[in-house]
Amino acid sequence: MRYFVQLSYDGTNYHGWQIQQNARSVQEELEKALSVVTRGKTEVVGAGRTDTGVHATFYIAHFDTSFEGLTTDSMLFKLNCLLPFDVAVQKIYPVRADAHARFDATYREYKYFLSRCKDPFTQAYAERESRKLNVGLMNEAAKLLFDTIDFTSFSKLGSEVKTNNCKVTKAFWEEKGDQLVFTIQADRFLRNMVRAIVGTLLEVGLEKMTIEAFQAVIDKKDRSSAGASVAAKGLFLVDIGYPDLM
Repeated sequence: MRYFVQLSYDGTNYHGWQIQQNARSVQEELEKALSVVTRGKTEVVGAGRTDTGVHATFYIAHFDTSFEGLTTDSMLFKLNCLLPFDVAVQKIYPVRADAHARFDATYREYKYFLSRCKDPFTQAYAERESRKLNVGLMNEAAKLLFDTIDFTSFSKLGSEVKTNNCKVTKAFWEEKGDQLVFTIQADRFLRNMVRAIVGTLLEVGLEKMTIEAFQAVIDKKDRSSAGASVAAKGLFLVDIGYPDLM
């Protein structure tokens, strides 16, 4: 039987979601715990990669098992007992046999958090940015992403993907107290894409780059033309869409 797992994690101590040699990953921790609970080697497939140090308040993975000795509530309880403190499972539920955590997702949504003042309670999860920013200009530039197809300028060099095409459906900044939050939603994301977009939009907000120059960065399809990537600690995966499954 196939199950979906809804989980969240603090990415600080992980080299992203995906299993890799000689590096700790969230996928590896979940597979180890599930294999104990289901009493057999259990592999999980995630909705997609998250980069080193990036967090997720909402993440979906799926796994298959023939083990029938536990209810989903029992599996949930045991998993959370076995998983490290920085990974938590919120739900486990059966889905159809061909349901896929990655391929059935229609969108992913991220938020990036900037803190405009020194705050010991957010410093681990928001990038400090005390410079004066023109948020209006940043939002005007962000609208250009809706008509963009090729996001090569915001992709990590050397990424092994067949295409750099993405469809952005949300992109906006909003002020929340002492924080500035960027929300972006798309059908898919490239490695480092959100952090590179945020870094480039900050150049616009600092009025070091015009909106026309931001468009030129997109058109060049050259990562070296965009701004520096912001730190991973401020980035959170917050939603994944499965209209036919959830």
